[in-house]
Amino acid sequence: MEGAKKARVSSIFIYPIKSCRGISVRQAPITPTGFRWDRQWLIVNQKGRMYTQRVEPKLALIAVGLPDDAFSEDWQPTPNSYLRLRAPGMNELKVPLSSRGKVTDGISCWEWSGSALDEGQEAADWLSNYLGKPSRLVRFNTASENRPVDPQYARGHRVMFSDQYPYMLLSQGSLDALNRLLKEPIPINRFRPNILVDGCDPFSEDLWTDIRIAEFSFRGVKLCSRCKVPTINQETGLAGPEPNETLKEIRSDKALRPNGKQQGKIYFGQNLVVKENQWGTKKAMIMMVGDPVSVVKMVRSAAEAAA
Repeated sequence: MEGAKKARVSSIFIYPIKSCRGISVRQAPITPTGFRWDRQWLIVNQKGRMYTQRVEPKLALIAVGLPDDAFSEDWQPTPNSYLRLRAPGMNELKVPLSSRGKVTDGISCWEWSGSALDEGQEAADWLSNYLGKPSRLVRFNTASENRPVDPQYARGHRVMFSDQYPYMLLSQGSLDALNRLLKEPIPINRFRPNILVDGCDPFSEDLWTDIRIAEFSFRGVKLCSRCKVPTINQETGLAGPEPNETLKEIRSDKALRPNGKQQGKIYFGQNLVVKENQWGTKKAMIMMVGDPVSVVKMVRSAAEAAA
C-alpha cells in the first residue's frame, strides 16, 4: 500500500522495568500484553505508587539486563537466571527470575490498582539508595491481576505496567523527518518504542489500522500521545525543551486534526494490539528483526486516525 513500500522491522526494544532503560533484541516472543518481559516490573514508593521518569528522571540511567535465552521460544528461568540492574555509583543488583515474591497489595499504576509481587529487601535497599527515597521493586502478578486498556479503543485487551497499550510502533522515517527539524538530532530511545520499522514514508504509521508483521496480525488502535519523557536525555537524565517544542508545531492535534476536538496533545507513533484470533494457532509467536511489514488496511489521513 501507499507509504509502506518495503517496510521491515529494524529494531525490537523491551523495557523490563517501567521507565528504566530498554534492551535491544534480535527477536522477542509476542504475548497479548506485549513482548515477553516488557514492563513486567515497576518501581514504587513507600505507598505503592509508581515512579516514572516524569518525576524521577534518574530512572533513565538504570540499565537492565536479562539472559540472552530469555527471548527464545518457551524459555523458562532456572535458579541461576537473573534480572540485572546497573546504575552510576551502584554495584550490580541481581534479582532472581525463578523466585516468586511476596504478594503486596495497594500497588498503583495510573488508574489501576491491585496486588503485585515484591522482589525483596535487597532490591528495595538498592533502589532506595540510588533514588534517595524509600523505593521497592514489584513484579506484575499475572496469577491474579488484570489491567485492561481503554475499552473505547481496544476493548478486551490488557497490559502489565505499560502506559496504555501492549505495543508501540514508530518508523525510522518519522524519526529522520523530525531530526531534520532539530538543531541537535536525538536517538530513538527518547521515544521508547517496542517496534522500529524502516522502509516506509515519514509518519505513514499514523494511518495503519491493520498490519501484518511476518505472519502476525496487529491492529493500530490509537496515535501515541506523548508526555515529557521524550525531552529527557536517556544518557544523562537531564531534560530540555526538545523535541516536544518542535512536535507541538508539526504533530499537535491542532496540526494533525484541525477540525477535531483540541486536547493540547502531541502525537508520535502508533499504538498496537495483537489480533485476538491468533492465540493457539501458531507454534511460535516470535517477532524478529528483519520481518516484513505489510499494511492491510489504512485510513486516508491522520485526521481520520483514532487519537
